[in-house]
Amino acid sequence: MNILEVALREYGTYEWAGKDHNPRILQYFKEIGHKWVKDDETAWCAAFVNWCLLQASKPQTGKLNARSFLEYGQDTKKPVLGDVVVLWRGTRTSDLGHVGFYVNETKTYIYILGGNQSEQVNIGRFPKTQLLGYRKIPEVTKG
Repeated sequence: MNILEVALREYGTYEWAGKDHNPRILQYFKEIGHKWVKDDETAWCAAFVNWCLLQASKPQTGKLNARSFLEYGQDTKKPVLGDVVVLWRGTRTSDLGHVGFYVNETKTYIYILGGNQSEQVNIGRFPKTQLLGYRKIPEVTKG
């Protein structure tokens, strides 16, 4: 299955307010090997991207930090639909980040399909000034 098909099937999945937690978001964590996560308030953009990659039979980082994707696949300056986008949060040098799938861009914004964007899976608009990198998704090698 195409990576964007996987991600789009999850469109609208959102964090539940209050003490209950969306089991679908918890499933993202569990299926990528982080079953210890028990709430949907834990940052889940990287879990969502890893889960989508798993569903599409693509390699994953297996990590929950968005910046782990800076070492993923191959760097590209000309992203295409479905490439991975890594952004900084807080400050450029902090450990914080955001990750999702490239949809489109304008002169000043990047449109990303991702999880934990306003607490849900959606297509969000982010300033290009936050860009850390675009990454090509590696193909699975059969050996």
